[in-house]
Amino acid sequence: MLLPSVIVVLIYSYLPMVGLFIAFQKFNPAHLFSSPWVGFDNFKYVYYMPGSMQILWNTLTIALFKIVGMIVVPVTFALLLNEVGKSLFKKSFQTLIYLPNFLSWIIMGGVLIDILSPSDGIVNQALGLVGIKPIYFLGDPFWFPITMIVSDIWKGFGFGTVIYLAALTSIDPSLYESARVDGANRWKQTLFITLPGIMPIIILMSVLSLGNVLNAGFDQIFNLYSASVYETGDIIDTFVYRLGIEQTQYSPATAIGLFKSVVSFTLISISYYLASRFADYRIF
Repeated sequence: MLLPSVIVVLIYSYLPMVGLFIAFQKFNPAHLFSSPWVGFDNFKYVYYMPGSMQILWNTLTIALFKIVGMIVVPVTFALLLNEVGKSLFKKSFQTLIYLPNFLSWIIMGGVLIDILSPSDGIVNQALGLVGIKPIYFLGDPFWFPITMIVSDIWKGFGFGTVIYLAALTSIDPSLYESARVDGANRWKQTLFITLPGIMPIIILMSVLSLGNVLNAGFDQIFNLYSASVYETGDIIDTFVYRLGIEQTQYSPATAIGLFKSVVSFTLISISYYLASRFADYRIF
């Protein structure tokens, strides 16, 4: 039964690795296997390319803020929903915040373009009511990365909330009864019972997210950015796309992809070690 899945993984995940050799060549598609070998020259070329360090900085900052947001926001909403007594409202709200997770960034991109439009978007209309001038969220280099971080959290925090709500059900109710007998209010119950109870899951989700430090979200940014925000919005994945597909510089683009894969593999290995060390999480 596993054979179809194994074949798909081999074709789409492992077979493309054969092409990594062009990162060490001055690749010419007309001479597929006879292009000259250049060692690490492509890596040096990318390193000294103008703007390459800014792209790495953009990737790290956007990814790190997304990781932090995707921990803080779901935990906060899970704690707030846990305080809601009416189960119908709780389930309805839980479903509502979970829905954007199923939408692709093609659809979400269209939604964001409409609601963030500087001319007739609902966000700028609301800002206009309090005297704030329209903001070009998707065309301003300052606001673009902030918009990417906030919109990504908006899309995905429902999934994380469900995980933390599930973790909350594992806390022994007798602990709350004992705390109430001792006079603890809701805040102290949250601080000394609820948060410690879900702390292993928070640690697990945090360390596993380390592997995504260089994944700032190609689908999202590719569908929403433009040349006017390359300075702050261009990340490694979109840069590789423009370099390899639009400018046909296959070897430097492959070199960047290989560098990213090596760093990501290292971070994933570290994250699994930390997950095993602090949250007793093991796959093998």
